[in-house]
Amino acid sequence: MNLAKEIKNHNPIALAKGITLLESHLRTDVIRAEELIKKCQPYSGKSIRIGITGVPGVGKSTFIETFGKMLTKSGKKVAVLAIDPTSQTTKGSILGDKSRMQMLSVDKNAFIRPSPNRGLLGGIANKTRESIILCEAAGFDVIIIETVGVGQNEINVKDIVDFLLLLILPNAGDELQGIKRGIMEIADLIMINKADGKLLNEAQRACQIYQNSISMLSNEKKWKVNVEICSSLEKKGIDLVWNNIKEYTKQMKRNGFFEKNRNKQINIWLYQKIKEEIGNRRYQKLIENGDIQKIEKRLYNNGENINDIINSIINID
Repeated sequence: MNLAKEIKNHNPIALAKGITLLESHLRTDVIRAEELIKKCQPYSGKSIRIGITGVPGVGKSTFIETFGKMLTKSGKKVAVLAIDPTSQTTKGSILGDKSRMQMLSVDKNAFIRPSPNRGLLGGIANKTRESIILCEAAGFDVIIIETVGVGQNEINVKDIVDFLLLLILPNAGDELQGIKRGIMEIADLIMINKADGKLLNEAQRACQIYQNSISMLSNEKKWKVNVEICSSLEKKGIDLVWNNIKEYTKQMKRNGFFEKNRNKQINIWLYQKIKEEIGNRRYQKLIENGDIQKIEKRLYNNGENINDIINSIINID
């Protein structure tokens, strides 16, 4: 199968195989993946990239299914890249997002791909950026990144998306969360989810508290961050999210921030690839030359400082 050609022909099986190739650590696969990205990149960049984050239990999967179905009904093609945490013990991931989004997973205008984060911090996986390129080459209009869901430290997602949505529980308990830095100050929209039944009043109260708190934070985009309430189960308030995204995109393209941000993200990707490739190639060279065992002896037998060992390795021609 010619993966690049089939991906550009909107073949979901080829897209899934392409992402699997990206996630492989085999050297032969890495080379093939690089070639695949090179062929697909000219066809990327035309989607709206949306990051969705929030603590476990906030209802990200249910929200994404409701939101995604709303978009596909309006004629949009939606790809969901869901990041699952990797177990430090077994090194495995559940990857159960397709089962949690049963209606969206069978939608012909949707594509859902769960991927393990392999211990990477920041809420995203190592190859999420490259996966976005493949999804865009496959013709998807909206790319949704569902982060791991660990809370305040999920800020790396801002380096790969255009718009960041933060979902919050109506009864989180900590009303001062709204003035914390980190994820709060980079969110472009805050939605109080599960605003239904007995939680509706709490959601309305939380909405006011967060709105007052978020007003204390400033951002370089000059974008007014709204706080709204929604119910994914009752499908209420979901349209507010898309309205905010459309208005945000329109405003950011008008003031030049959208293109500036995309260029900044490409630079960050470049820097990360440089560090990754230099590190991987040096490490591989140490293994091939049998030097890794000598380095271990320096650490355990000679008691040398790790930083001194690392500096000596870096200085080797």
